[in-house]
Amino acid sequence: MLPYWRLSGFYFAYFALLGGVAPFLALYFSHLGYNAARIGELVAIPMLMRCLAPNLWGWLGDVTGRRLTIVRLGALFTALAFTGIFYRQDYLWLAMIMALHSFFWHAVLPQFEAITLSHLGAQSSRYTMVRLWGSVGFIATVVGLGWLLQILSLDVYPVVMLGIMLAIFFCSLTVPAAPVTKPNHTGVHTEGFLRVLRRPGVLAFFLCAGLMQFSHGPYYTFLTLHLEALGYSRSVIGLLWALGVIAEILLFLVMAKVLSRFTLKQLLVTSLLLAAIRWLVLGSLAEYLIALLFAQLLHAATFGCFHVAAIHFIQRSFNDRLQGQGQALYATLSGMGGALGALYAGYSWNTIGAFWTFTVGGLAALLAAIVLLRCLPSADIEQARGHTFS
Repeated sequence: MLPYWRLSGFYFAYFALLGGVAPFLALYFSHLGYNAARIGELVAIPMLMRCLAPNLWGWLGDVTGRRLTIVRLGALFTALAFTGIFYRQDYLWLAMIMALHSFFWHAVLPQFEAITLSHLGAQSSRYTMVRLWGSVGFIATVVGLGWLLQILSLDVYPVVMLGIMLAIFFCSLTVPAAPVTKPNHTGVHTEGFLRVLRRPGVLAFFLCAGLMQFSHGPYYTFLTLHLEALGYSRSVIGLLWALGVIAEILLFLVMAKVLSRFTLKQLLVTSLLLAAIRWLVLGSLAEYLIALLFAQLLHAATFGCFHVAAIHFIQRSFNDRLQGQGQALYATLSGMGGALGALYAGYSWNTIGAFWTFTVGGLAALLAAIVLLRCLPSADIEQARGHTFS
């Protein structure tokens, strides 16, 4: 039987941590006195670790088959490494803490995605019903922590983060090992990893996943500071972050029907086009609440729809033996794009301003949409989607 609540509980805890990192990490570094460039560098370090860690852990998971062990050890050492933040807060020390804890943190999700898909088996369309609890966890943190930081000092921030990291570890202990599946010896699934990458559209997909995360760089690094500068309170900012994830949850509830009606190519390209619109609105109209609400509702497409379509694309492209490496490459290129986006945003924020910083992100998303529109074979995806997800 599907261990629904145990899988969902892990996603809840994992994305609760992201709900503390994405909106508030830059705010915490600003509280410590760092400027925009240093903040961009510190925020980029965990994303850069996604360029290294997932591939190492993904290869190890595929070779050993011990994915759950990797998840548990990764969660435990994430928390242990993070405790160093209580010792010192100088720049080089914080850079080391960001690198070390994120090296283990990024071991966790790609392996857990493979575990979840193994548990789901032929019911892969139910993935969104499990994953949506991660969005609930994200909301719980951004709303709760936004309220907490409104009444308390930002000095409590690392304490809350450590508590969530420990919760991830304890949730991992409740998850059962993935069922062993028989290897598939037919068609594309007999190919090796590098040969799969050479199939039409596969490399283009991974490139565009990186561009999508690059476009998110200004959003994840400076949205909270941007909104504070425009006069929004921290509790309101937390609610605005939560609104985007609520929209994502609502999409997850109907995602199985969406997948049955549209091709993966259509979903990926549309998500990228809506991302371009979203960043333009945030850069130019964020002082108007109605425009800001509209931009946050687009999170359903720019993260929710794109991520689900990407997970399905990887599942149909790589067999069970290669799932860990496929998920890891997705995490790696997304991390590389996110890191470059954060670095770019950090260096450009005080020089060209919020409008142009967000606009460049929008142009990156638009470029990715054009690449996928030209390079991704619709017929191939449609046929694979109908075979794998029906």
